[in-house]
Amino acid sequence: MATITPDTQIDIGHNDDPNSNYLTSSRGFLSWALTLDHKRIGVMYLVGIFGAFFLGGVLALLLRLQLLMPEGTFSFISLDRYNQLFTLHGAVMTFLFIIPSVPAALGNFVLPLMVGAKDVAFPRMNLASFYLWVFGAIFFLIALVTTQLDTGWTFYTPYSIETQTNVIAATCGAFILGFSSIFTGLNFIVTVNTMRPPGMTWFKMPLFMWAIYATAIIQVLATPVLGITLLLLTAERVLHIGIFDPSMGGDPVLFQHFFWFYSHPAVYIMILPGMGIMSELMSVYSRKPIFGYTFIAYSSIAIALLGFLVWGHHMFVSGQSPMSAVIFSGLTFSVSIPSAIKVFNWVATMYKGNINLATPMCYALSFIFLFSIGGLTGLFLGALATDIHLHDTYFVVAHFHYVMMGGTVIAFVGGLYHWWPKMFGVMYNEFWGRVFCAVVFIGFNLTFFPQFIMGSQGMPRRYATYAPEFQLYHDLSTIGALTLGIGMVGAIAVLVISLFNGRKAPANPWGAATLEWTCTSPPPYYNFEHAPHVGSPYDYTGLKYDPQVGGYVRDPNAAPASESGH
Repeated sequence: MATITPDTQIDIGHNDDPNSNYLTSSRGFLSWALTLDHKRIGVMYLVGIFGAFFLGGVLALLLRLQLLMPEGTFSFISLDRYNQLFTLHGAVMTFLFIIPSVPAALGNFVLPLMVGAKDVAFPRMNLASFYLWVFGAIFFLIALVTTQLDTGWTFYTPYSIETQTNVIAATCGAFILGFSSIFTGLNFIVTVNTMRPPGMTWFKMPLFMWAIYATAIIQVLATPVLGITLLLLTAERVLHIGIFDPSMGGDPVLFQHFFWFYSHPAVYIMILPGMGIMSELMSVYSRKPIFGYTFIAYSSIAIALLGFLVWGHHMFVSGQSPMSAVIFSGLTFSVSIPSAIKVFNWVATMYKGNINLATPMCYALSFIFLFSIGGLTGLFLGALATDIHLHDTYFVVAHFHYVMMGGTVIAFVGGLYHWWPKMFGVMYNEFWGRVFCAVVFIGFNLTFFPQFIMGSQGMPRRYATYAPEFQLYHDLSTIGALTLGIGMVGAIAVLVISLFNGRKAPANPWGAATLEWTCTSPPPYYNFEHAPHVGSPYDYTGLKYDPQVGGYVRDPNAAPASESGH
């Protein structure tokens, strides 16, 4: 396998002490601000996206509290202010948190370690992508807060053309965030293609790498469509040239086609990395090679490709031709097949496995339950007859959140718990980790399951007021949101507290077989002192728990297991 060497890395004040790690190898603000180390960049992304998650979560709780009463709970939240909060919540959660969460934070940290490399292919581009994210986030938030933008996170025309709020500033922020996403995707594609070590063929890669690779393809191919669409929207507002404005011969439905051609693949930018995390967790905590490795690997690519063909199912009521609607409906059902393959194979991996109900596995089991509900309810929205009734109701809100939060966010937190000892070299409190996982699970279902019921009964989404007949469901949803918020804060607090009083983590606390667990915790500045031995990423033979080190070590004399399970 051909390899390339990443750009020379020189951090200010770098310490060559062999006992140091990436956290202690250099100190000071500039050593972080100018770092080219993928691990530090991943940590900085992690801090940034958790800030966005906190902001989006607070806004969600405020919206749910406002909906506690049919006519609104707080008098200071007017109908216009509600729309502004709604726009800010959706935009922050989508563009600043969910899309960059797994690839930018965990992917940046873990991917080079998984290939046994010192860094990603283009470290300077990696740092640039982070600062583009920061700049786009600042630009985006200033635009939303100071101009009271209330178009909704989709920027739908013609309202986004007619409104007097500063749509241009917000679209420029989203445009900049798109460049950050493209830079990250390009970096990962080149890293996977050129920096895998000898012996790591395509079908000896961890499935997390397959998922990140498929995600990167979508990022590179789909994100420019959003950028062009936002530029056209800006041109429409500034030059009045009649692209989307029907009063000047434009077509507002054209904007929907452009927007969803990006945004439906963007759903898989969000969920595919979470699926990659799931494959790692299911194998490691079942102590079994992943069942159907090849099928899971190919299903990631299938999802990436089919995701570009189903955007029209968001537009069944937009007036498109009946033939187009039938075709998009059929394609929508087809894209569920590779997702179902993954779920069936994860369940089969657990069969007769030695399951360890550690905190990451609890999140993995939660993922399967929640994502299955999200996927199955998507079939109702893909069927023409039922979608006409359910379109723009709370049923869509519940489905979206079961897939995105019940899928991506739950997998992200599970992956964070899994790799936390490797990232920071400390172990967290398992008891409280599992407790807050249960709180999150209960709160999530209490929040969004009632929304399926009221949506099927006709409750429209995005409304600031509602008929009294829906109050019970809204009250349950609000109580669930508060419970979910407590669970999420607690889950993050368990990790943060471990930084101060957690015991030192061994190199391999879980008995995993991928390469990142062969280096110390936290990893050294250059990741590996010697090139790691490449074997099957799911071969657990010879890995035995050593109480003296508090983790797993591999018996060098153990014969490797058969790879037929792949």
